[in-house]
Amino acid sequence: MLFTFEKILFLLMTAVSLGITYFTFRRMIKIIGRGNGNLHFEDLISRISESLSVLITQKTVLKNRPLIGVIHTGIAWAFILYLLVNIGDILTGFISDFHFLGTGLIGDLYRLFVDVFSILALIGMVVLLLRRFVLNSEHLQVEKNVLLHSDANSGMRKDSLIVGFFIIFHTGFRFLGETFTLQLQNQTDVWQPFASLVSASWEGLSPDASLWMQHISWWLAIGLILAFIPYFPQSKHIHLIMGPINYLTRPRRESYGQMDNLNFEDEELEQFGVANLEHLHKTQLVDAYACIMCYRCQDACPAYITGKELSPATLEINKRYYIKDHQKQLAKGEASAEGLIEYGLSESALWACTSCAACVEVCPVGNEPMMDILEMRRDRVLMESAFPKQLQNAFNGMERNQNPWNMNEDRLKWAKEDTSLRVPTVEENPDFEILYWVGCAGAFDQRGQKIARAFTRILNHAGVNFAVLGNQETCTGDSARRAGNEYLFSMMAEANVETLNTAKVKKIVATCPHCVHTLKNEYGSFGGNYEVIHHSQFISALMAEGKVQTNKSAETVTFHDPCYLGRHNNVYDEPRRDLQWSGYKLNEMERNKTNSFCCGAGGAQMWKEEEPGKQAVRQNRFKEAVDTGANTVGTGCPFCLTMLGDAANELQSDVQVKDIAMLIEESLSSSNKINR
Repeated sequence: MLFTFEKILFLLMTAVSLGITYFTFRRMIKIIGRGNGNLHFEDLISRISESLSVLITQKTVLKNRPLIGVIHTGIAWAFILYLLVNIGDILTGFISDFHFLGTGLIGDLYRLFVDVFSILALIGMVVLLLRRFVLNSEHLQVEKNVLLHSDANSGMRKDSLIVGFFIIFHTGFRFLGETFTLQLQNQTDVWQPFASLVSASWEGLSPDASLWMQHISWWLAIGLILAFIPYFPQSKHIHLIMGPINYLTRPRRESYGQMDNLNFEDEELEQFGVANLEHLHKTQLVDAYACIMCYRCQDACPAYITGKELSPATLEINKRYYIKDHQKQLAKGEASAEGLIEYGLSESALWACTSCAACVEVCPVGNEPMMDILEMRRDRVLMESAFPKQLQNAFNGMERNQNPWNMNEDRLKWAKEDTSLRVPTVEENPDFEILYWVGCAGAFDQRGQKIARAFTRILNHAGVNFAVLGNQETCTGDSARRAGNEYLFSMMAEANVETLNTAKVKKIVATCPHCVHTLKNEYGSFGGNYEVIHHSQFISALMAEGKVQTNKSAETVTFHDPCYLGRHNNVYDEPRRDLQWSGYKLNEMERNKTNSFCCGAGGAQMWKEEEPGKQAVRQNRFKEAVDTGANTVGTGCPFCLTMLGDAANELQSDVQVKDIAMLIEESLSSSNKINR
């Protein structure tokens, strides 16, 4: 199709475009290489499969915002298809009488898909541009109290406009080129219905005019590709490549919140935690390039929703724009001139995170802004000693009295005060099958003690051979790690692992999801490998075996999914099964299971006042529970019980808040009851 001089010109333009592109991608790779650790390629086949699945199905985009997700998916599919289309068009331009993929059924289906998806992409892109520039969707806005790079708003709008027009013009001119090709051939093509329809409009054109229009359309379509490729790494739309690469190379964790240990014995290690961009892990730098800037994480963040200064989205956006402003220096290996706490997010935002993992769960490209925040907290605590002073009491308590309540009491006082309970220690029952990890809340907090007593009664009723550590048990250190005090966490983890291994513990059941998470997912790196389950899972197993029988209750319950039980450890069904088997009527909140809303206690928030905002996280969640019409809010975490119980008192509500163990214990059949 192309004349000889056009072929030569195309080859020259391609060489220039690819040359510039090489340097822009090379710079990006160098910047990512500045990060710590390694990108992960183990179990490569599985990783490739996951990446391709995410890219092709767009399933992560479709999880939220269904209408916009469908439109974005259509554009993404068209983009993927056009990788093949552009190859075919170049070959068609260079080879005479060439029909890409032939003139048979395969070629026919190919032309049909291209024809249909071209129109879908054009319509979809117009809708997205209208959404951003005319409707000014609230989902693309950021509250004024949130730190955002000064160029980000205008930069994202400009970027969206450039990419939007590129897609419209590239797809549009390619489509027009097909219409002129059909006009030159003086035919319609049933496999290209839209192109054939438009082609009829060119009946008055001479063959020469149609030929020139065909060439002009080809050059505009392909030329836009050559112009766009060098710009691509600078654009937020590099997420089309970096998103799948993120899934390909990111760490595979046992839980969203699983953290790596710090080596405090390495005398050459000068930095603990993350202060500057180059302190981040390589995968966290990939996050900045992968970010769609769609604000889905912001819409799910309990801190942002309740008016705090934290937006997980702006953290990634600010990283990206800082890289953009300093890419030459960063690529050369120069140190960052500013710390992340100066341009990435504010001090208040850093300490507003509840580590609920909603941002990680909802992100379409696998970003983990929560992990950036937890790493930054390590720097603030270990390197700068700059943290909310309210946390100091919890730190002191964990260090001196092995509990964040800072209580110097018998950890079995809760059991000794109720003589009806049988609570053997590991010394009294060395042949135990199950270790009940009571946790600090069960030992020292009045609400937590109610959970411990209720669960112990269930164990007694079911005849479970269990034991507790008693005063040998100490805090798992979860709050210390989430607050950034890694040194304190490491000491507590090592001591607990030694105790558990000495007691020859194999299976642990805990009533606190934070304890479950830490014992199950983070003690393995300290030599502690145990089967760890939540008490709702254990109760479910006892019910299935007929060891726990309950009376049918007429009470209506709504269940609040604790973040560290649900998103962090994927336990959703057992608590609901326990309630339903006990006859409770279950009314679900709108935000439930993977989309559950935090109670506000995680991420060490339990031990400090909430950061300034418009509303308490706990009150936001409790109001949603009340809206279900349920009589009781069921929980599976002592922190959730405390926070939602406080919210009920603050809002003067008659709705009760009870742990699932308390609800099951209340419904035990009379034949299983014992005097209390």
